Amino acid sequence: MGLRRKGRSPPVLSPEFVLQNHADAASYLAVGILLGLMFEVTAKYVIIFITVQYNVTYTIDDKSECVNFYEYGPKDIATIFFYMLVAIILHAVIQDYILDKINRRLHLSKTKHSKFNESGQLAFFYLFSFVWGASILNAEEFMVNPTLLWKDYPHSRMLFQVKFFYICQIAYWLHALPELYFQKIRKEDIPRQLCYICLYIAHISGAYILNLQHLGLILMVPHYLVELIFHASRLFYFSDENKQKGFTIWALLFVMVRLLTLTLSVLTFGFGLARVENPGFSIADGNFNVLSVRISCLGAICLTQAWMMWKFINFQLKKWREHIKKQIPRKKIPNTKNKLTKKELNRGQWHNILPKLEDGASPRIRKSKPV
Repeated sequence: MGLRRKGRSPPVLSPEFVLQNHADAASYLAVGILLGLMFEVTAKYVIIFITVQYNVTYTIDDKSECVNFYEYGPKDIATIFFYMLVAIILHAVIQDYILDKINRRLHLSKTKHSKFNESGQLAFFYLFSFVWGASILNAEEFMVNPTLLWKDYPHSRMLFQVKFFYICQIAYWLHALPELYFQKIRKEDIPRQLCYICLYIAHISGAYILNLQHLGLILMVPHYLVELIFHASRLFYFSDENKQKGFTIWALLFVMVRLLTLTLSVLTFGFGLARVENPGFSIADGNFNVLSVRISCLGAICLTQAWMMWKFINFQLKKWREHIKKQIPRKKIPNTKNKLTKKELNRGQWHNILPKLEDGASPRIRKSKPV
């Protein structure tokens, strides 16, 4: 882990060296990009990594007031790369200066230690993303008027906050891929984490490229709220196993958000986009409103929600079985090993139950003296 002094440094460029100093390397690279702004020769190239590109300015009603919108393009890859470096640095700072200090006090096992770090990192991200996304929704009218989700499609022109939000979201989930190696995630946890990381990248990137930013934003905000409650509840559970009320709230909201996601998706792809005035397929205009794309998007969302509900039901059943086992009292099994019946005693088998001596030999039976 970077940003921490070690007593003994491993060989340069060895795997252990990379694991310990990956955050330092990312910070040096980010600072180098920022220093490029100081020189006129490199500033025009470095600016692509830092600022949001593809600015388009429009004049409202032939007046002097101008509104800036943004589109997407290949230069966004450079911007995503820079903010992926920023995410790696912030990940290391949170791990070193917050989570590791709490772990030392709790003395968790290896399994709980890994889950605590995972929930701690995700809780910070979900809290930040939820507040940011909710502020964008508050500025727009998506919550009041759902027809804006498909009205005037394609939504190829984005406000600065919307585009920068998507850039940061894609950068964060891309940074989570190398963090699986940097954080020494256990092998049995890698498939599970890799699965949901890839799902996030696919869905968020799909909404960004297909100009469905409005729908993606209104679906992400409640989903992040539910995930925030779950990971915060898990953090409290690791500190005190009696604190489990948060999981009940999470379970209720989880089902409600799944229903909300399916409802808005069917409403947008099944009814809204199917009735817009300009259906068609045009990459130049950013219009992907054709039947095959709509069915693919709706099918991907429905399958993802069904998979999440399946995992949720299995999780709840597992917890219910564990709760039932704890409630059932253990029955005492009577010890009948050395008990003999009256018939066996009458048959002269009483010598089988005589105690053995300390050295393991049977006690001798006294012989009767002759009269």
